[in-house]
Amino acid sequence: MKALSALFILLALFGFATCGFAAARTIPLPRPRPAEIPEPPAEMSAEEPAPPSACRLRLTAQLAVAPSLSAPVGPGECNVEDVVRLEAVWLTDKTRVAVTPPAIVRCSFAEAIVRWVREDLAPATRAFAGPLRSIDNYAAYDCRGRNRIVGAKLSEHGKANALDVRSVKLASGSVIELTDPSADKSFRERVRKSTCARFTTVLGPGSDGYHENHIHVDLAERAGGHRMCQWDVREPGEEAVPLPQPRPTAAP
Repeated sequence: MKALSALFILLALFGFATCGFAAARTIPLPRPRPAEIPEPPAEMSAEEPAPPSACRLRLTAQLAVAPSLSAPVGPGECNVEDVVRLEAVWLTDKTRVAVTPPAIVRCSFAEAIVRWVREDLAPATRAFAGPLRSIDNYAAYDCRGRNRIVGAKLSEHGKANALDVRSVKLASGSVIELTDPSADKSFRERVRKSTCARFTTVLGPGSDGYHENHIHVDLAERAGGHRMCQWDVREPGEEAVPLPQPRPTAAP
């Protein structure tokens, strides 16, 4: 009897163990972890700006207020790169000479204007009349033909390579027009000499009839390095040269 009871107990234990083992076999394994979700790609950064030109590195904030324009200006032939907005020139004594209104010009031309103002125009103005405070920008960048004539060759203004100056203003508030025959002739002759030494083109009274009331300067490149200096420093009473032809109303 005891042997039979022991047999039943063993069978019961074996059945329990078997059920447990079967149960263990039917328990589902946890799902495998999904692969790591990659981070979304970083947005493409904006195109890196081009490094500054050698001219831009030379034209420092100690010489001029001339921020670079972020993109080329103008259409077609007038599309010009490395352009600045020349707002003012700093003299060696830290005096600010404003360009009014600011001139849109290429950097290399701005550099030439800055040197001219610092080294020639300001000293001449101080010697003959008083401290210089601003120069009158009569025209700078302008996509047009020469003298605004329809069909004419592209002006250096259209290349941001020219500036027209009408007058200078002193610290006293006085204004001197560079083409005014009543202004000090020695002063005007000195300015003429300095512009003709600095720039490849200088046009003023007596040149072509289109520059009787302002001075045009540019850095046009010509065959053989040819330069043009046409500015008659007149005295009171001398007649102005008439325009060679009326300006077309459809001129750009």
